[in-house]
Amino acid sequence: MPVDADKLQIVNYPAESLRAKTMPVPEITDEVRAVAGRMIELMYEAEGIGLAAPQVGLDWRMFVVDVPPSEDGERSVDSDPASATDGAAVYINPSLSGFSRDLVPYEEGCLSLPQIIGDVRRPSTCTIKATDLDGREFTQVGEGLLARCWQHEFDHLEGILIIDKFDLATRRSVKAALETLASAQRIVR
Repeated sequence: MPVDADKLQIVNYPAESLRAKTMPVPEITDEVRAVAGRMIELMYEAEGIGLAAPQVGLDWRMFVVDVPPSEDGERSVDSDPASATDGAAVYINPSLSGFSRDLVPYEEGCLSLPQIIGDVRRPSTCTIKATDLDGREFTQVGEGLLARCWQHEFDHLEGILIIDKFDLATRRSVKAALETLASAQRIVR
């Protein structure tokens, strides 16, 4: 069934698409390019740094990311490994590997879980292999916030949310907010 990219919106927890595993994108078409463009628009409108296809209700293995360089040089496109993107980047059928052994805690939020934040422990470095909008495969090593963002968005492709990675105390602290989100979604339907 064709997707009208202009009608895509960010869905909130507990939308079913957020818990579904995604399917590979078989080919790069104008429809895929339009969806990627709309996802980038939505990400910017929501002031996020990443957005995965399940967050707009699609079961596609695709996400977009824009981790801007920082003025202090902590995040940079030119560092090796990179810790920022040079504008918005699209990752189609991505795979992650080469994780560092450390697990660094960092406060994360999610555009599909508004008002819910908590520490998530993730490796500080990883490698991504994906396809771009021109159908070219590429591999990149990232660190810091960029690597974290890739891992966060990749989790969405597997039906995993940040709340699944929170420690028990944080899960308890966000329980009421999750119930409020779930109630709001029942009213909307």
